[in-house]
Amino acid sequence: MARLTREQSQAQTRARLLASAREVVARDGYEGATVERIAEEAGYSKGAFYSNFVGKEDIFLYLLETHSGQDVVELQKLLGGISDGRTLIKELSEWSNERASDPSLGMLALELFRRARRDATFGERHSNLFRAQWEGLGKILLRLFPEGKAPAEPVTLGGIVFELTYGAASSFTNGPSVGELVKVALTSMYEAYGFDRKEKVSENL
Repeated sequence: MARLTREQSQAQTRARLLASAREVVARDGYEGATVERIAEEAGYSKGAFYSNFVGKEDIFLYLLETHSGQDVVELQKLLGGISDGRTLIKELSEWSNERASDPSLGMLALELFRRARRDATFGERHSNLFRAQWEGLGKILLRLFPEGKAPAEPVTLGGIVFELTYGAASSFTNGPSVGELVKVALTSMYEAYGFDRKEKVSENL
């Protein structure tokens, strides 16, 4: 078996630490997810942890950044070949419903931001954490509308879906599912501004 290069070994270490961080925070919460516990459960020392991340806040920011980027890649694959607006909305609503079944990342983001505000560490990295994710999905959602007729900028369109998807409260309450909320929001915009409205206007002429 070929020996890993230094870069490959470091990438493997970071991946294992990130996987451990996600498991630990889901189980123990932000407060219980110590650097020591994350490193130990990944099979590394604290020294290995600090060779890759500045501290607990850094690894969780990186975890959320990585996850948000993966969401966009996954959605591009899922929705890329869909041209029918209602089918796109249906597939995205089902994806959101599945994602919402695990509220741990949404709760992590809220706790991370709350503590960063309290500790005065909130900065540009925090404020821009989900912008690329929101904008990436928003550009996909532009396909629902004629050019120049979308009701909002891509970052707003995507933000609506992701805020509904990862809003922690909906995972614990007895009410409409996240998928239903996403479907209603997008369908309403589609019928008001999208190609579907254009077709209805033509039928009534």
